[in-house]
Amino acid sequence: MLNFCSLYSGSSGNSLFVESDNTKVLIDVGLSCKKIEEALVSIEENLSSIDAILITHEHSDHIKGLSTISKKYDIPVYATKKTFDAMPSQKEKIPIKNINFFNVNEKFNIKNLEINPFSIPHDAADPCGFNISDNENKLSIATDIGHMTNSILKNLEGSKLVLLESNYDTEVLKCCKYPFNLKARIAGSNGHLSNTIAGKTISYLLKNSNLHTALLGHLSKESNFPELAYQTTIDEIITNGCNTNSINLSVASRDFPGKLIKV
Repeated sequence: MLNFCSLYSGSSGNSLFVESDNTKVLIDVGLSCKKIEEALVSIEENLSSIDAILITHEHSDHIKGLSTISKKYDIPVYATKKTFDAMPSQKEKIPIKNINFFNVNEKFNIKNLEINPFSIPHDAADPCGFNISDNENKLSIATDIGHMTNSILKNLEGSKLVLLESNYDTEVLKCCKYPFNLKARIAGSNGHLSNTIAGKTISYLLKNSNLHTALLGHLSKESNFPELAYQTTIDEIITNGCNTNSINLSVASRDFPGKLIKV
Protein backbone atom coordinates (compact mmCIF):
# COMPACT_ATOMS: atom_id res chain seq x y z
CA MET A 1 0.00 0.00 0.00
CA LEU A 2 1.23 3.47 -0.93
CA ASN A 3 -0.34 6.81 -0.11
CA PHE A 4 0.55 9.99 -1.98
CA CYS A 5 -0.21 13.66 -1.42
CA SER A 6 0.94 16.74 -3.28
CA LEU A 7 1.48 19.26 -0.49
CA TYR A 8 2.46 22.07 -2.86
CA SER A 9 3.35 21.98 -6.54
CA GLY A 10 4.27 24.96 -8.66
CA SER A 11 7.02 27.31 -9.72
CA SER A 12 6.76 29.02 -6.31
CA GLY A 13 7.45 25.90 -4.25
CA ASN A 14 7.23 22.11 -4.28
CA SER A 15 6.83 19.37 -1.70
CA LEU A 16 5.30 15.90 -1.98
CA PHE A 17 4.44 13.25 0.62
CA VAL A 18 4.65 9.48 0.12
CA GLU A 19 4.01 6.75 2.67
CA SER A 20 3.96 2.98 2.81
CA ASP A 21 2.91 0.75 5.69
CA ASN A 22 5.95 1.75 7.78
CA THR A 23 7.79 4.51 5.90
CA LYS A 24 7.07 8.20 5.29
CA VAL A 25 9.13 10.45 3.02
CA LEU A 26 8.99 13.91 1.54
CA ILE A 27 10.15 14.68 -1.98
CA ASP A 28 11.53 18.23 -1.97
CA VAL A 29 10.81 20.93 0.59
CA GLY A 30 10.70 24.12 -1.43
CA LEU A 31 8.73 26.17 1.08
CA SER A 32 9.26 27.32 4.66
CA CYS A 33 9.30 24.89 7.53
CA LYS A 34 6.06 26.44 8.78
CA LYS A 35 4.29 25.89 5.45
CA ILE A 36 5.40 22.25 5.33
CA GLU A 37 4.28 21.74 8.94
CA GLU A 38 0.86 23.20 8.15
CA ALA A 39 0.44 21.08 5.04
CA LEU A 40 1.24 17.85 6.86
CA VAL A 41 -1.12 18.71 9.71
CA SER A 42 -3.89 19.16 7.16
CA ILE A 43 -3.54 15.46 6.20
CA GLU A 44 -3.09 14.40 9.84
CA GLU A 45 0.68 13.93 9.57
CA ASN A 46 3.63 15.74 11.10
CA LEU A 47 7.30 16.33 10.37
CA SER A 48 8.45 14.36 13.40
CA SER A 49 7.21 11.16 11.70
CA ILE A 50 9.08 11.72 8.41
CA ASP A 51 11.82 9.15 7.78
CA ALA A 52 13.66 10.96 4.97
CA ILE A 53 13.67 13.87 2.55
CA LEU A 54 14.50 13.17 -1.10
CA ILE A 55 15.77 16.03 -3.25
CA THR A 56 15.27 16.17 -7.02
CA HIS A 57 17.61 19.13 -7.62
CA GLU A 58 18.99 22.27 -6.00
CA HIS A 59 16.71 25.04 -7.30
CA SER A 60 15.21 27.13 -4.51
CA ASP A 61 11.60 26.12 -5.19
CA HIS A 62 12.63 22.58 -4.20
CA ILE A 63 14.98 23.15 -1.23
CA LYS A 64 13.95 26.39 0.52
CA GLY A 65 13.07 24.74 3.84
CA LEU A 66 15.58 21.89 3.67
CA SER A 67 18.27 22.74 6.21
CA THR A 68 15.79 24.13 8.75
CA ILE A 69 13.55 21.07 8.56
CA SER A 70 16.38 18.53 8.60
CA LYS A 71 18.07 20.20 11.57
CA LYS A 72 14.91 20.90 13.59
CA TYR A 73 13.42 17.43 13.14
CA ASP A 74 16.64 15.42 12.68
CA ILE A 75 15.55 14.06 9.30
CA PRO A 76 18.02 12.36 6.91
CA VAL A 77 18.40 14.01 3.50
CA TYR A 78 19.07 12.07 0.28
CA ALA A 79 20.47 13.70 -2.86
CA THR A 80 23.26 13.15 -5.34
CA LYS A 81 26.71 14.50 -4.45
CA LYS A 82 26.54 16.99 -7.31
CA THR A 83 23.21 18.27 -6.00
CA PHE A 84 24.55 18.65 -2.46
CA ASP A 85 27.62 20.47 -3.82
CA ALA A 86 25.34 22.82 -5.79
CA MET A 87 23.51 23.96 -2.62
CA PRO A 88 26.40 24.77 -0.24
CA SER A 89 24.41 27.18 1.96
CA GLN A 90 21.90 24.42 2.68
CA LYS A 91 24.45 21.60 2.94
CA GLU A 92 26.59 23.33 5.56
CA LYS A 93 23.59 23.69 7.88
CA ILE A 94 22.49 20.05 7.65
CA PRO A 95 24.04 17.79 10.31
CA ILE A 96 26.66 15.57 8.68
CA LYS A 97 24.95 12.42 9.96
CA ASN A 98 21.84 13.38 7.99
CA ILE A 99 23.61 13.75 4.63
CA ASN A 100 23.14 10.73 2.37
CA PHE A 101 24.29 10.38 -1.23
CA PHE A 102 22.67 8.36 -3.98
CA ASN A 103 23.54 7.89 -7.64
CA VAL A 104 21.06 8.49 -10.42
CA ASN A 105 19.87 5.22 -11.99
CA GLU A 106 20.95 3.20 -8.93
CA LYS A 107 18.20 1.90 -6.66
CA PHE A 108 18.33 2.27 -2.90
CA ASN A 109 15.99 1.62 0.01
CA ILE A 110 14.53 3.67 2.82
CA LYS A 111 13.05 1.06 5.13
CA ASN A 112 10.51 -0.81 2.98
CA LEU A 113 10.43 1.75 0.16
CA GLU A 114 12.53 1.12 -2.94
CA ILE A 115 13.69 4.39 -4.50
CA ASN A 116 14.81 4.46 -8.12
CA PRO A 117 16.11 7.89 -9.18
CA PHE A 118 16.23 8.54 -12.93
CA SER A 119 17.89 11.32 -14.87
CA ILE A 120 15.91 14.21 -16.32
CA PRO A 121 16.99 17.03 -18.67
CA HIS A 122 16.97 20.29 -16.69
CA ASP A 123 19.37 23.15 -16.06
CA ALA A 124 20.57 21.89 -12.70
CA ALA A 125 23.67 20.04 -11.45
CA ASP A 126 22.30 16.48 -11.44
CA PRO A 127 18.48 16.58 -11.62
CA CYS A 128 16.33 13.49 -11.25
CA GLY A 129 12.84 12.13 -10.96
CA PHE A 130 11.87 9.27 -8.68
CA ASN A 131 10.16 5.93 -8.99
CA ILE A 132 8.97 4.82 -5.57
CA SER A 133 7.76 1.30 -4.86
CA ASP A 134 6.75 -0.93 -1.96
CA ASN A 135 7.33 -4.03 -4.16
CA GLU A 136 3.61 -4.20 -5.00
CA ASN A 137 2.75 -0.69 -6.13
CA LYS A 138 4.77 1.94 -7.97
CA LEU A 139 4.38 5.69 -8.34
CA SER A 140 6.50 8.22 -10.17
CA ILE A 141 7.50 11.85 -9.70
CA ALA A 142 8.68 13.64 -12.85
CA THR A 143 8.88 17.44 -12.94
CA ASP A 144 11.34 20.08 -14.19
CA ILE A 145 11.76 18.28 -17.51
CA GLY A 146 13.16 20.20 -20.45
CA HIS A 147 11.99 17.60 -22.95
CA MET A 148 10.53 14.13 -22.83
CA THR A 149 12.89 11.23 -23.54
CA ASN A 150 12.47 7.53 -24.19
CA SER A 151 14.38 6.84 -20.98
CA ILE A 152 11.90 8.86 -18.91
CA LEU A 153 8.95 7.17 -20.60
CA LYS A 154 10.41 3.74 -19.78
CA ASN A 155 10.86 4.78 -16.16
CA LEU A 156 7.25 5.94 -15.92
CA GLU A 157 5.88 2.69 -17.34
CA GLY A 158 4.30 0.44 -14.72
CA SER A 159 3.42 3.28 -12.36
CA LYS A 160 -0.13 3.39 -11.08
CA LEU A 161 0.22 7.07 -10.20
CA VAL A 162 2.33 9.73 -11.89
CA LEU A 163 2.85 13.35 -10.90
CA LEU A 164 4.00 14.88 -14.17
CA GLU A 165 5.09 18.40 -14.96
CA SER A 166 2.70 20.50 -17.05
CA ASN A 167 4.47 23.81 -16.64
CA TYR A 168 3.38 26.08 -19.46
CA ASP A 169 1.10 26.62 -22.41
CA THR A 170 3.09 27.53 -25.52
CA GLU A 171 0.84 30.42 -26.57
CA VAL A 172 0.43 31.83 -23.06
CA LEU A 173 4.20 31.70 -22.58
CA LYS A 174 4.72 33.78 -25.73
CA CYS A 175 2.36 36.48 -24.45
CA CYS A 176 3.20 36.56 -20.73
CA LYS A 177 5.29 39.25 -19.02
CA TYR A 178 8.45 37.14 -18.70
CA PRO A 179 11.54 38.58 -20.44
CA PHE A 180 12.61 36.87 -23.65
CA ASN A 181 15.60 35.07 -22.13
CA LEU A 182 13.41 33.49 -19.44
CA LYS A 183 10.83 32.42 -22.01
CA ALA A 184 13.63 30.82 -24.02
CA ARG A 185 14.93 29.01 -20.93
CA ILE A 186 11.49 27.66 -20.00
CA ALA A 187 10.78 26.38 -23.51
CA GLY A 188 14.34 25.14 -24.05
CA SER A 189 15.55 21.56 -24.00
CA ASN A 190 16.70 21.89 -20.37
CA GLY A 191 13.78 23.95 -19.13
CA HIS A 192 10.24 22.77 -18.46
CA LEU A 193 7.53 20.57 -19.97
CA SER A 194 4.56 22.03 -21.85
CA ASN A 195 0.92 21.10 -21.39
CA THR A 196 0.84 19.46 -24.81
CA ILE A 197 3.81 17.17 -24.14
CA ALA A 198 2.40 16.30 -20.72
CA GLY A 199 -0.86 15.28 -22.41
CA LYS A 200 0.96 13.19 -25.01
CA THR A 201 2.98 11.50 -22.26
CA ILE A 202 -0.10 10.56 -20.25
CA SER A 203 -1.75 9.26 -23.42
CA TYR A 204 1.30 7.07 -24.08
CA LEU A 205 1.19 5.69 -20.54
CA LEU A 206 -2.52 4.91 -20.85
CA LYS A 207 -1.76 2.82 -23.92
CA ASN A 208 1.41 1.18 -22.68
CA SER A 209 1.11 0.91 -18.91
CA ASN A 210 -1.30 0.43 -16.02
CA LEU A 211 -1.57 4.10 -15.14
CA HIS A 212 -4.82 5.01 -13.40
CA THR A 213 -4.06 8.30 -11.62
CA ALA A 214 -2.21 11.32 -12.99
CA LEU A 215 -1.59 14.70 -11.43
CA LEU A 216 -0.40 17.63 -13.51
CA GLY A 217 2.16 19.53 -11.46
CA HIS A 218 4.66 22.36 -11.31
CA LEU A 219 2.39 24.76 -13.22
CA SER A 220 3.73 28.23 -13.92
CA LYS A 221 1.78 31.07 -12.38
CA GLU A 222 2.48 33.37 -15.33
CA SER A 223 2.37 31.09 -18.37
CA ASN A 224 -0.34 28.59 -17.52
CA PHE A 225 -3.77 28.06 -15.98
CA PRO A 226 -4.96 24.91 -14.17
CA GLU A 227 -8.05 24.66 -16.38
CA LEU A 228 -5.95 24.98 -19.52
CA ALA A 229 -3.45 22.35 -18.43
CA TYR A 230 -6.27 19.95 -17.57
CA GLN A 231 -8.19 20.50 -20.82
CA THR A 232 -5.07 20.20 -22.98
CA THR A 233 -4.35 16.79 -21.48
CA ILE A 234 -7.96 15.67 -21.93
CA ASP A 235 -7.80 16.78 -25.58
CA GLU A 236 -4.57 14.82 -26.11
CA ILE A 237 -6.06 11.71 -24.49
CA ILE A 238 -9.05 11.89 -26.85
CA THR A 239 -6.88 12.64 -29.89
CA ASN A 240 -4.76 9.59 -29.12
CA GLY A 241 -7.80 7.32 -28.96
CA CYS A 242 -7.78 6.74 -25.20
CA ASN A 243 -10.77 6.67 -22.87
CA THR A 244 -10.87 9.67 -20.53
CA ASN A 245 -12.88 7.56 -18.07
CA SER A 246 -9.89 5.26 -17.59
CA ILE A 247 -7.79 7.91 -15.85
CA ASN A 248 -8.23 9.90 -12.65
CA LEU A 249 -6.78 13.22 -13.79
CA SER A 250 -6.31 16.30 -11.63
CA VAL A 251 -4.11 19.37 -11.26
CA ALA A 252 -1.87 19.70 -8.20
CA SER A 253 -2.34 23.02 -6.41
CA ARG A 254 0.50 25.44 -5.87
CA ASP A 255 -1.05 26.88 -2.70
CA PHE A 256 -2.88 24.08 -0.90
CA PRO A 257 -2.33 20.41 -0.08
CA GLY A 258 -4.35 17.97 -2.13
CA LYS A 259 -6.14 14.88 -0.94
CA LEU A 260 -4.31 11.79 0.25
CA ILE A 261 -4.45 9.34 -2.65
CA LYS A 262 -4.27 5.58 -2.15
CA VAL A 263 -2.18 3.87 -4.82
